[in-house]
Amino acid sequence: MRIFTDSVNIGDKYISITDRGDIRHMIKVMRLKEGDMVDVSDSVQWEYETEIDQITDEEVLLKIVDKQAFAREPEVKVTLFQGIPKAGKMETIIQKCVELGVYSITPVFMERTVVVEKGNFSKKLERWQKVSDEAVKQCKRGLIPEINESVRFKEMVYRLKSFDLILFPYENESNYSIKDCLRNLPSKPETVAIIIGPEGGFADSEAEMLDEAGAARVTLGKTILRTETAGMAALAMTMYELEL
Repeated sequence: MRIFTDSVNIGDKYISITDRGDIRHMIKVMRLKEGDMVDVSDSVQWEYETEIDQITDEEVLLKIVDKQAFAREPEVKVTLFQGIPKAGKMETIIQKCVELGVYSITPVFMERTVVVEKGNFSKKLERWQKVSDEAVKQCKRGLIPEINESVRFKEMVYRLKSFDLILFPYENESNYSIKDCLRNLPSKPETVAIIIGPEGGFADSEAEMLDEAGAARVTLGKTILRTETAGMAALAMTMYELEL
C-alpha cells in the first residue's frame, strides 16, 4: 500500500505516521504488522520504501529502507477542465483520470451544464477529492491530483493563458486529430489543458471563445464520445504521445 504524509513527519531514518485514518487502514483493513513493507510519498518529490518498525494505537513508526525521486509521475502536467456532468459521472471521471496520470481536475459550469449550483457544491468537491485520494493510493503515484474549485466558463478561458498547449476535443471537428496535433508539436509542452464539454456539448459561443484563446480543435476519432469517456480518451492519447 502507499501512504501520503507531510515532510515534517519524515526524518533521516524513520517516518512517523500519526494520522488516525491511515493507522486504522494499515492495522484494521490491510492487517499489516511489524516487519511488513509500506510505500510512502511526501507528495512533493520523494517516495520511500519502508519497513514497519513499531505499531501502537497512536503511531506507526516506519524505518526507511530506500529513498528515490518519484518514479511514476508523468513529466507533463495535464489539467482536465471538465464540463460538470449529471449524477455520479464525475466520480468515475476523476478515478480513471487519476489512474491515467492527470495532474489536476477543474469542474466547469458551461452553458449546457444541467447541474445547478445550490450552495452545497463544496460537499461535492470534498467527496471528489476523496475519490482522487483513494485512486492515487491504488496506482501508487507520487502526488495526489487536486480537484480544484469549480469555475464558470469565462474564468476557465482566462486561466488557459498559463498553459503551453490547450486541447479542445470538439464534436464538430472531423479533420484534425489529436494524434496529428501532438505529433507535430515543435517541442514537448510542460503543461497541457484538456477541455471537455458536458452532456450537451459546447455552445457555439464557447467554441468561438476557445478558438480565440488559442485552443487546438481536435477530434478523438470517428465516433462521438460521452462526456465521461471523452476526457479519459483524450488524456490517455496525450500521455501515450508525450510520455512513452
